[in-house]
Amino acid sequence: MHSYKDFAYFYDKLMEDVDYKKWFEYVLMILKRLEVTPKKVLEIACGTGNFTKYLCDNGYDVTCFDLSEDMLSVAYDKLNIYRNVIILKQDMRLFNINKKFDMVISVCDGINYITAYEDLVNVFKRVKLHLEEDGVFIFDISSYYKLHEIIGNNTFVEENDNIFYVWENYFDEHDNICELYITFFVKQGSKYIRFDENHIQKAYSIDEIVNALRRAGFKNIDYYESFTFNKPNDKSERMHFIVRK
Repeated sequence: MHSYKDFAYFYDKLMEDVDYKKWFEYVLMILKRLEVTPKKVLEIACGTGNFTKYLCDNGYDVTCFDLSEDMLSVAYDKLNIYRNVIILKQDMRLFNINKKFDMVISVCDGINYITAYEDLVNVFKRVKLHLEEDGVFIFDISSYYKLHEIIGNNTFVEENDNIFYVWENYFDEHDNICELYITFFVKQGSKYIRFDENHIQKAYSIDEIVNALRRAGFKNIDYYESFTFNKPNDKSERMHFIVRK
């Protein structure tokens, strides 16, 4: 629950390689394919608001939330120029906004942070309760292959301007949990300040996600390899799910 506390202030710098514009354009392709034009959008696990900004710029009526107050603080500084966004602190597992939306969306593997299967089912139930009858739910996950083979049990060392970090990972084969331990050294003046982050993600199979969605009451479920409309393969690193109520 303390993930992203210090990391929040360096998150955008470290995520510069993530193409949120491409992500937004892919969502537009999905909506065109579905022949839907949502107006009211709920973004869950919005982080620092990088994707939220594209929603706001394109005129959507946006409500977004995250659990991390630090991430939300950065998001607020980024989004406070807009009048079409509401920023909230909520837990994905328990969120209750007392409002329905045309689209619910989560980007950049926020769903992987739900590590208990029953909690995952509850997240999907909460989403269904907040969707209009013809609403659409779009989200992605880092695949089992990515968390197990690429990230899990590997160590990465990176340097980005004045930030140096060591990223050590451990994959629990029994519970399919990937633990990420990140040590940052941030240059401030002539010194480096150290802080540590611990993140935990669950590696879900497609079947587990689909079954959780069905238990939540969803029936119309599609999934694709990242940023395509092709079915995933054994080495797909990210999958996008498109779900209709």
